[in-house]
Amino acid sequence: MKKVIEGSHAVSEAVRLVKAEVISAYPITPQTHIVELLSEYCATGVMKARFLRVESEHSALAALIGASTAGARTFTATSSQGLAYMHELIHWTAGARLPIVMAVVNRALAPGWNIWTEQTDTLSQRDTGWLQFYCEDGQEALDTTVMAYKLAEQVNLPVMVVLDAFFLSHTYEPVDIPDPDQVDSFLPPFEPKFQLDPLNPCAFNQLSPPNVYMEMRYSMHESSLYALRAYQDIEKEFQDIFGRAYGVVEAVMCDDAEIIMVTSGTVTSTCRLLIEELRASGERVGLLKIKVFRPFPAEQVIDALRNAKKICVIDRNISFGSMGIFAQEIRASFCNESLKPQIFGFIAGLGGRDITVDTLKEIYFTAKENEHPERPDIWVNLNTEVLS
Repeated sequence: MKKVIEGSHAVSEAVRLVKAEVISAYPITPQTHIVELLSEYCATGVMKARFLRVESEHSALAALIGASTAGARTFTATSSQGLAYMHELIHWTAGARLPIVMAVVNRALAPGWNIWTEQTDTLSQRDTGWLQFYCEDGQEALDTTVMAYKLAEQVNLPVMVVLDAFFLSHTYEPVDIPDPDQVDSFLPPFEPKFQLDPLNPCAFNQLSPPNVYMEMRYSMHESSLYALRAYQDIEKEFQDIFGRAYGVVEAVMCDDAEIIMVTSGTVTSTCRLLIEELRASGERVGLLKIKVFRPFPAEQVIDALRNAKKICVIDRNISFGSMGIFAQEIRASFCNESLKPQIFGFIAGLGGRDITVDTLKEIYFTAKENEHPERPDIWVNLNTEVLS
């Protein structure tokens, strides 16, 4: 069934379809619409789930840690300062190997106070052990959320499903909502590998001395690496049932491209328009969309980019004192390669500033007209009046 819905509600529909059992919620713009619709579903009996209204984002995740440990399928959503407030328990969730799924609507971190999109909030959590998936449109947000549960419950690691504030979360578009019976066949009821059980007493989250702690972290790391292969198998199964797939990366016209634009999130759709325009004028340009950020798909990224002369990475984020985070990861991926393209890292669209086709065209020709990047972080469309 196709419905015209906003991106936030695409996530809500996915949570309904997977039959989440415990949902915790603390509202924060711009993710509030996700949990508002879920609260209606719980109140009206559309979902048979426990909806927990908590006093903070920290409590929202704390509640799910308890529920997931007890064997429930769980969900929450947050943004920006809310995600930062969760940080202690973000680590705890992954370390406890709990398959919690959380939608994060990217929003700039304060101060200055800003409710618009930027990826720095989720990317600041990249070393916590959570898997991260970045979505381009509403359909991808719905499908990724469904697949996230299957992956999380297979590898026992939590997953963030990430979508841009407003450009995706509040934009309406046609979304195919799968048949519930088909989703049930794809994602059976949650059967936890371990859980609180009075008939099978276990100790959880105990002191871990040096002779076991390092092995716990090695196991987390190996499971995260395995998740990349597992996700590809899960997506193939999803495609067989629903007819849609996205890939850990998507390469568009990269085979003969001299310059490749690298994107994530909604700017990908804008970049598709640019690629069509530039190709029509004879430019050999390609596009690489990165969907999966953790685990980072280095092998797939290198395969797609290795034959290009130059790479333009568009980062809607910044690691202060370093560079854009996607550019940083791509540069690291190529460090042991004998042939390396010139990697131009561009910082654009922070705090919700629009990234237009003209913006991307400026980025493309900056790379084309320069042999090497002038610095590892090239800032685009800075307002010089504000700087002065």
